[in-house]
Amino acid sequence: MIIDIYTHIYPPEYRKRWEKAAPGLKDIGKRMTSVQEVHDLDARFRAMDRIDDYRQIISLPGPPLEAITTPEVGAELAAIANDTMAELVQKHPHRFAGFAAAVALHDLDGALAEIRRAMEELGAKGIQVYSNIGGRPLDEEQFRAVFAMMDGYGLPIWLHPARPSRVTDYAAEERSRYEMWWALGWPYDTSVAMARLVLGGLFDRHPKLKIITHHCGGMIPFYEGRLDVGLENLGARTSDEDYSQVLSSLKRPHGDYFRMFYADTAMFGTHIGTKCAIEYFGVEQMVFASDCPFASIPEAVEAMSRVGLEPPALERIFRTNAERLLNTTFV
Repeated sequence: MIIDIYTHIYPPEYRKRWEKAAPGLKDIGKRMTSVQEVHDLDARFRAMDRIDDYRQIISLPGPPLEAITTPEVGAELAAIANDTMAELVQKHPHRFAGFAAAVALHDLDGALAEIRRAMEELGAKGIQVYSNIGGRPLDEEQFRAVFAMMDGYGLPIWLHPARPSRVTDYAAEERSRYEMWWALGWPYDTSVAMARLVLGGLFDRHPKLKIITHHCGGMIPFYEGRLDVGLENLGARTSDEDYSQVLSSLKRPHGDYFRMFYADTAMFGTHIGTKCAIEYFGVEQMVFASDCPFASIPEAVEAMSRVGLEPPALERIFRTNAERLLNTTFV
């Protein structure tokens, strides 16, 4: 059995309300609605049927609710999304093995209430958050209650990148060009979010917290030296802030914490980066994902055959690590 832990869907009821709340979306919003399998179940099932004994964990695609709605509308849309995803899981259990609940973190009290409802009443397997909340970093103190709540449930947080085109690559330009905000910006945003959580002491407060990072953990596996060795001199390059107590305040070497994240294999059918991530995080911290419907399911599966793992290790990545993460046995 293959559990695809990071896939995206627009349930029809959610899509109707979303399009009313944020009409005329461009860029990533336009891209999301143009992919048929994200909202057409028949087309999606045909794509899924190309792989035997295969199920998905579903979550919303971008853009983040915090980026396109008011807090009130965001809370409403998150509730609609969670109701409809829970219904899809109930109606199609051999297609959808669970869902990661949507949250709108620009209404924090409402988000905490919705997390509780999604976990306790709808059976969500965890929640999805974005690498920044309307431009605010996840390590801000106001978001600590979210991580504490999920630590209490013992279920994971799916960490999805979010970086719009208005975040420029060069100060002289008004927008990121050539879609670098997506191609390179998203892995960067994931990596910065991970680093901020590590240096902010998240895993000291919650050493058992489960966070699934998209796309093999962004840039983290590939910059091990810069993070482990380079950051030993944290503060030496900065004159207007004092970082001298950051590393000493952590209970473990800072490099250890990055390996406490989980990483998925959603790399658009390539395997070289996946090999690097597996070596960095370890087989036990890796889970299979295709990023369906924005990437090919068969190509994602086939790429795993080129990584060079023995069958027991492949089985852990394809199924048993997901079972452990989600506290579920899939039959």
